[in-house]
Amino acid sequence: MPFAKRPVSIVGPTAIGKSELAISLGLALGAQGPCEIVSQDAYQIYRGMDIGTAKPSPFQLSRLPHHMIDVKDPWEESSAASFQSEVLAVLEECARRGVRPILVGGSGLYARGAVDDLSFVPFDPDLRRTIEERLEKEGSLSLWQDLKRSDPGCAASLDPKNGRRVARALEAALGGHPLPSSLPPYRYRFPCLQIGLDLSRGDLDRRIEERVEKMREEGLEEEVRGLDGKMSRTAAQAIGYAQILACLHGGVGREEAFEQIKIKTRRLARRQMSWFGRDPRVHWLDASDPDLLQKAEELVRRADAGEFDESDLGPKGFARRPLGSVKTP
Repeated sequence: MPFAKRPVSIVGPTAIGKSELAISLGLALGAQGPCEIVSQDAYQIYRGMDIGTAKPSPFQLSRLPHHMIDVKDPWEESSAASFQSEVLAVLEECARRGVRPILVGGSGLYARGAVDDLSFVPFDPDLRRTIEERLEKEGSLSLWQDLKRSDPGCAASLDPKNGRRVARALEAALGGHPLPSSLPPYRYRFPCLQIGLDLSRGDLDRRIEERVEKMREEGLEEEVRGLDGKMSRTAAQAIGYAQILACLHGGVGREEAFEQIKIKTRRLARRQMSWFGRDPRVHWLDASDPDLLQKAEELVRRADAGEFDESDLGPKGFARRPLGSVKTP
């Protein structure tokens, strides 16, 4: 799909400020041609899941057109495969209209599925429902034993205690599409610029703390209460929603639920940092830099000028560093 202007994908851990940069960058680049935001978030697709997913505010949504937000009801299932199909249709429409898409989000597999030549296992909702019910009743070890019989190589590569990954691998094996031992090589589907936001771990942890407290103040508990009984298994697993559901059903206290949200969000941020840090094509910027927008604009200018060669998988002229290594002043 040929684009008039090179698409931009903004990635990085949760709570680091990706949405804010995406909107500011889209407005700044508007003089060169229209820009629109395309969410790469696994849960912002759900209507009514606003506070817990840190969905852009009505004001933010009004500043530029947004896509892949509020496109499903919370009782609908979703998957990386279905998301990829939907987001590629959005990108094709952007290309047809001469729009530069600015993709933004920290869901790693969804972000790769949007911009990379990557295929996913077809999604069978009935098979997934059966396996999820078994996981809940029997535990991950039972599923891992079945996976070991169906796909011993894949089973050997997985931690039997990681229920979600084991369930997905068994779903793929039983569906006749066993998972590969590793993801395919990094290869763009179309020329793209990826900008990653980095921050010291201490600063990122503080942002996560502030975000969760803001969610509490804005009424996360009331939001989840209104969704209780109306969420698919996929939606109900989102961080924040799962913990508040447990609180509403008497499994944990309110304070413990919010503390668990903070802990799990910090763990998610670490996984995101590891995921995106492995991609050698990402150009990293310090999220706390007062000149962040100007530096992002410079990256876009250089990408549009053809200075970056995707074939060597290495950004030129920008220092690489481990994620989380930004020093706190």
